[in-house]
Parts: sequence; structure tokens; C-alpha cells
Amino acid sequence: MGTILWFKRDLRVQDNPALAAAVGRGMVLPLYIVEPDYWALPDSSARQWRFVAESLEGLRADLARLGAPLLVRMGDAVEVLDGLRAAHGVMRLVSHEETGNLWTFARDRRVADWARAQGVVWQEMPQPGITRGLSHRRGWQGRRDKSMRGALVAVPEGLMPHGLDPGAIPDAADLRLRFDPCPGRQKGGRVRGLDLMDSFLDRRAAGYLRGMSSPVTAPEACSRLSPHLAFGTLSPREVVHALEAKRRQVDAPKRALKGFSSRMAWRDHFMQKLESQPDIETHCLHPFYEHLRPRTPDAERLEAWQSGETGLPFVDACMRQLIHTGWINFRMRAMLMAVASYHLWLDWRDTGMHLARLFTDYEPGIHWPQAQMQSGTTGMNTPRIYNPVKQGLDQDPDGRFVRHWVPELRPVPDAYLHAPWDWGGAGRFLGRAYPAPVVDPVKAARVARAQIWAVRGEPGFRDTRDTLLARHATPRPLRPKRHMSEARQLSLPI
Repeated sequence: MGTILWFKRDLRVQDNPALAAAVGRGMVLPLYIVEPDYWALPDSSARQWRFVAESLEGLRADLARLGAPLLVRMGDAVEVLDGLRAAHGVMRLVSHEETGNLWTFARDRRVADWARAQGVVWQEMPQPGITRGLSHRRGWQGRRDKSMRGALVAVPEGLMPHGLDPGAIPDAADLRLRFDPCPGRQKGGRVRGLDLMDSFLDRRAAGYLRGMSSPVTAPEACSRLSPHLAFGTLSPREVVHALEAKRRQVDAPKRALKGFSSRMAWRDHFMQKLESQPDIETHCLHPFYEHLRPRTPDAERLEAWQSGETGLPFVDACMRQLIHTGWINFRMRAMLMAVASYHLWLDWRDTGMHLARLFTDYEPGIHWPQAQMQSGTTGMNTPRIYNPVKQGLDQDPDGRFVRHWVPELRPVPDAYLHAPWDWGGAGRFLGRAYPAPVVDPVKAARVARAQIWAVRGEPGFRDTRDTLLARHATPRPLRPKRHMSEARQLSLPI
């Protein structure tokens, strides 16, 4: 009996339980399905696809060395799977459990219906650290930690050759993806992921805690493993194993590695939220916030924020870096989302979707819970309203970052760079070379804070919050309190 091994967000042969489960029962057809409808979604982008395509090249080569190159087929998942079933008599399907967006959730339900109708046995392997069907968090952390300590799954010695045409890996143009220049994008593929992990653990981790908060130092100080974890060229378990091995060395930067280990745990914590409640992507976690902000966004404010033209220099610099590179550090992601939600009073669903397609490392399970957290709609977390001027002064005190990404501001004296409206020459400058701020950041924050806290005082708010805490909050802290605020940031780009 042949088996289809369906790769999704697990683009590797190493530590892959689905691959291990597929071998030993006849011919294995390793398969990746390029789904045009998925790549047409508003949270998908060409930069993400290019990373995936590069990763598929590496996966295909690794599988070819095992004897069965990766098959790449384009189309609807059910139609592709049924075509292979009919042509090759396949009656078994193996994959990992995917914590994706609502589209992939619905697609997997269709695949499950198809499998039952055709008598195909679909075996879904759990992801390390994530529990499907969980209704509360009691005992979750212990299971997560045990899963991460478990042995890495060995690569099989070989696969039976299937003799089929592997198929071409399409490019962005084949998928008709919108124009998406991203010259600073990270490249995909396991080899690059391993190089990053090695350079981080051997050298860069020493500066992790000092450098991760500023966009000036974070590109070097952070691990940059997030896209490789998001699309599975590296498994979280193998990263944790490598991390713990490094921590045992005498000369290791133990405090920095402990902080990194905690962020790996927070990564699973947030993914578990979406796994347990998929509609976090579309509905406010606390329903009392559902109609807090207009569902039809202020088009002018949204466009200014999306293009890095808000007139708030540090915010604009961060957005432009993200547009150019597909990555920015965790604190700046949180600030971008918070400014959009509080100062500009835009709904998190509109701004979250824009950030999703800009992030090369877009991981729905982390992104949507964090988008809500930074927008104050979870009801469980204290609202965090970032002061964009203070953030600029704290994280870019000499203005190097802002001057690089917002060159229009070069004539502004250093003392006024982060608040050019206070400069005496602002009247001749703002609205011409650089936009005037779309809002007064101090006044806008004050109004937003009042509206957010007013909801918290409504009858019944606390009862709903307590129910959410029971479902989503881990009973004991995942990390020391001094690191807590650092950990709870948008998408945790570790």
C-alpha cells in the first residue's frame, strides 16, 4: 500500500515525525501542493513564496538523496490528492498537524472529508509543543517541555524510488502574485537555517539580550531563525536541543541563552492559542471589544501607516525597514501594531493583515494572538500604548536608523529628529519634504487609553475574561518576570 507524505510547514527530512511514520509500508510519494487559492489570500505574499520555493529546492535535494525526490503539484489539495490516489492506488496519507490560518483549517477539513469518503487513512502527526483539541492549559507546559526534551526523529536510511516526474517549482509570476520587491529578504532553505543557528549559538548570542530591542542592533543580535521555524526547514525541537547543548558548555553566554530558551517556549504558548481557538484570526478574543474601532478603516491613516508616511519618524523608519527586508525585531513589531491600533485607531484585522504579508516569517499561530494583544482586545493583558517618540529616543538615540530609512529627515537637527514638529524650521519642512504627523501622538494615546479602559469597566467583562484565562493562560510563568514584557511581542521574531 502506497503512502502520500504531504509536506506543509515542515520542509525538512530531519526530525520529521511524518516522514518517519510514512516509511516502511511500501512506496512513499513525498508531496508538496502549491495551492493558488492560498497564495491569493491577503495574508500571503511573494516574499513568503520565494522563501518557500528556495526551501523546496533544498527539501527536494534531500529527498532525492534518500531515493524519492519531492513531487511538486499545483492545484486544489483535494483534487491533487485524489489524482495521485486514483493513479497509484494510494490508500494512506501522512502529514503533520498544521496550525495555520482559517483557510488552511477549512482546507484540512475538506481533506478529512475526502479521505473518509475514499477510505484513505489520514495520519496527522502532532507538532512538538502543540496539543490539538486542548480546552484548558492545565498541564500544558509540562507536556510541551517533555516534547521538546524528546529524542530527535532519525532520518530514514532510504525511500523506495517512485519514478514520477518531480514537477517544476513555480515562481511568483506563475502564481500571479502581486509585485513585492523585498531586496533585503532572508533566503530560504535548511542550509541557511543551520548556518544561522550555528552563528547565533557560537557567536551572536552573546549580544542577544543587549541588542534585541533596538532595530539598529537586532538584525545581528537576534537569531533570525523565525522564517525557518515558520516554514519548518528547522524543527523547534532541534533548535532547543542545540540550544541546551550550547548552554552546557563552560564558556556559553548562559543568561542570553536562557532568555532565548524562554522565547522558544513563548513561541509555542502563542501558537497554542490559535490551535485552541482558530477564530482569533477574525474575532476579538474578548467579545466586548468587537465594535471598539470602526470596521471600515480611515483610508488616509491606513495608507500613511502602510507606506511609512505617518509623519512619526521612528514609526515610518520601522515600516520602511520591514517593507525592504521582510523582518524587523519584536519590540518594533509591537510598536507598529500598537501605534496603528491606539494612535491611529485602526482595527487590528486590517493592519494585522498588512503586517502578515510583509513578514517573511509569518506564522499565523503567533501573529494573530499577538496582533490582538498589541491592540488591547484580548481582555487578559494590560494595554501597552507605546510612545513612538520615546521609543525612537530609547532605541535610536543617535538617529542613525531613522536617517537611514527616512532620508527626507536629514535636514532636521539631531535634537528634533524624533519629533520634527517641535523644530523651528518645521513650518517650511513638514507637509512638503516630509508629511506632518497624521495625529498628535500624546493626545491620541490619551483618548485611546480612556476608551480601552472604559470597556474593561462594563458589566460582565471580568467574567468573560476569567473564562478566557482558564482556556489560554498558562498556570505558572513561562519565564522570569524581568523578561516578561520583552517576551510578549508581535510574532516573537527570535
